[in-house]
Amino acid sequence: MTRAASAHRWEDLAVDRPSPLIERRRLIGEHCMISHVTLRKGFVVPMHRHPNEQFALIVSGRMRFTLPKPDGSCEVLVLGPGDVLHLPPDVPHEGEALEESIVLDVFSPPSERTGVDAGRP
Repeated sequence: MTRAASAHRWEDLAVDRPSPLIERRRLIGEHCMISHVTLRKGFVVPMHRHPNEQFALIVSGRMRFTLPKPDGSCEVLVLGPGDVLHLPPDVPHEGEALEESIVLDVFSPPSERTGVDAGRP
């Protein structure tokens, strides 16, 4: 089976707005997905987990991530431009935009729903 390569421009991809404080454009492939996400200051991605492996590259702004530990405490990370958070499958996490932020998220396998969709039908 032959597959064709394809090129895309972020500006040409459909915009998804799961809430008024977020704008997302996604390119979904067979084995992974990349999302260009703009989060307005104060947007909170509630605590969640998913079976997907995730990499979150902070392009601009600052994000605070909360990662619960097995002992009940939490690790809090504040990440900025150039920082990458790696989340193995099923690791609980929460995120908050401390200022307007742009994040490139890579998920494998792809998923139609992510943490920003929590509470959406």
